[in-house]
Amino acid sequence: MQDEKFVFAAHSERYSRIKNDALLHPELIREARSFGAPDEVVWYERPLLKKLRHMRAGQWRHALSTSDLPSRYLRSIGLPHRMPVSYVGHHEAHAWAGIATSGFDSAAVIVADAIGEFDCFTVFSYSPKSGLQLRYRRRYPHSLGLLYSAFTRRCGFKPNEDEYILMGMAAYGRPRYVDDILDTWISLDTPGYSLTSNVHRGIGGWLPDARPEDLAASMQAVTERVLVEAASWARKEIGAPNLVLMGGVALNCVANSVIAREAGFSRLWIFPNPGDAGSSLGAAAAHLRKPLRWSGPYLGTPIERDLDIPAVVRSLRTDGVAAVANGAAEFGPRALGNRSLLADPRSADMKDRVNGVKGREKFRPFAPMIREELLHDYFDVPVPSTPYMQFTARCREPEEFPAVVHVDGSSRVQSVSQSEHPVLYELLRQWEDASGCPVLLNTSLNSRGEPLVNTWQEAQAFGEREGVRVH
Repeated sequence: MQDEKFVFAAHSERYSRIKNDALLHPELIREARSFGAPDEVVWYERPLLKKLRHMRAGQWRHALSTSDLPSRYLRSIGLPHRMPVSYVGHHEAHAWAGIATSGFDSAAVIVADAIGEFDCFTVFSYSPKSGLQLRYRRRYPHSLGLLYSAFTRRCGFKPNEDEYILMGMAAYGRPRYVDDILDTWISLDTPGYSLTSNVHRGIGGWLPDARPEDLAASMQAVTERVLVEAASWARKEIGAPNLVLMGGVALNCVANSVIAREAGFSRLWIFPNPGDAGSSLGAAAAHLRKPLRWSGPYLGTPIERDLDIPAVVRSLRTDGVAAVANGAAEFGPRALGNRSLLADPRSADMKDRVNGVKGREKFRPFAPMIREELLHDYFDVPVPSTPYMQFTARCREPEEFPAVVHVDGSSRVQSVSQSEHPVLYELLRQWEDASGCPVLLNTSLNSRGEPLVNTWQEAQAFGEREGVRVH
């Protein structure tokens, strides 16, 4: 941060090429320090409180280790010995990442994740006069995020990584086991819930004869119910017309859409990086305790090349697909046009083709992108715009764009405004002029199990490996 403006933010995994790398990478630190030597560091949780939770959870190896203490860890990656370090609460960092970037004068704030130090689900109120005020909390082991991760593991996927796959799979199932989940694992108590047992290590082979698709649909339905009831309660009790939704659970775009439709808020803001990675920005905001200058999610490593838009359109017309690596990398888990694999969405077999390029399961959906002024003509989305792929919408003409419509008729759509991304906007305009199609398929520029590409060289390597032209 410089002068209360965020100027750089990036993910370690993009440098190490290790998916979900938890360690700060030296090259990331070097790039951050190119903006100047830091005056202060803010840490996104309170480490001693986290050690107490490790003891409560029986994680003695973590509880007794000193190598992960921030002061020692920061010295190990080359920051000065006397560098001032401040600490903020984990859910406080989540909340402030949303508040500081929302533009809201007042708001209700819901934070839902796997676990912070102890907090797992919190509701706050915010106003400039009273600041951030805690209104409700559920603490470890009562974690909606951990329960969703336990079902992710039960359905054969990797917990703390593949939850988005469970969300996509839910569309193929029926919520047959909602009552079983409520009887066995979670009890609802507005505005929250309590778990009947600790699911930190999973739920084993619960209901062994159940189809994974039906378990996914059931857990998704329970999640939506918890979040909608909490949001509706916050709307009534806090009274603010705006909602900020944060934490890893806020990546559940299906649940976000239900909240937008049913909870009664005028405006809903989700920071584009609502999970723990975004808490780096949130920690700085929580330390300063005020809204800050944030120009959008394009804050990472720059690829300083002019994008040849007509060449991209030609590739799409000729090959059906084209890779784009241009501008500053996105800060967040989703490719938003600067590290993207694009495709013509009109072909019925394009979904299978792109899933083949990326080595993904065939049932996985892809996102459409469209110019903002055309959004509501083609998608029944519950918010005015959706620039960060945070909501699902019913496609009004699913037969026209089969590659970006999920089995339930929904699409996780990205709207593109001329003001926020003029290059991408112009690409969409020229694509429509050339093809008559206002929509492009947009997915992340990476192969299976890899982070998004970060540099031009990595983008070229992807193109050579997958047989795709890179622009």
